[in-house]
Amino acid sequence: MNKIMANTSNAKDTVLAFIEALNDEDFDVARDLLTDDMSFVGVMGTRDGGDVYIQDMKKMKFKYDVQKVFVDGDDVSVWYNIDMGGPKIFSSGWYNTEDGRVKSLKVLFDPRPLLEKN
Repeated sequence: MNKIMANTSNAKDTVLAFIEALNDEDFDVARDLLTDDMSFVGVMGTRDGGDVYIQDMKKMKFKYDVQKVFVDGDDVSVWYNIDMGGPKIFSSGWYNTEDGRVKSLKVLFDPRPLLEKN
């Protein structure tokens, strides 16, 4: 496996290395690829800070199956299927990078399959 270190300047490589680290449950590498003040906004909630985000990911252990990647400067849009421990949810993530790290992430998906489980 080709690990890309946090000092990479390529936004696409940074984001794909971050997703790969999450899939591998290598949370130390994933954390190194986030800024300390990273922000997350999703359908089901928000998180502020790289440490907070990684603590949640350690519990959830989502798996990402990347379908398509679009890049515009420091912004990367990823379309993927996310295995959330039940139904796989087709989702879109908008990552903003800064100095080789993910600064923010916004995720959109239809939450109905998750809500129907409850």
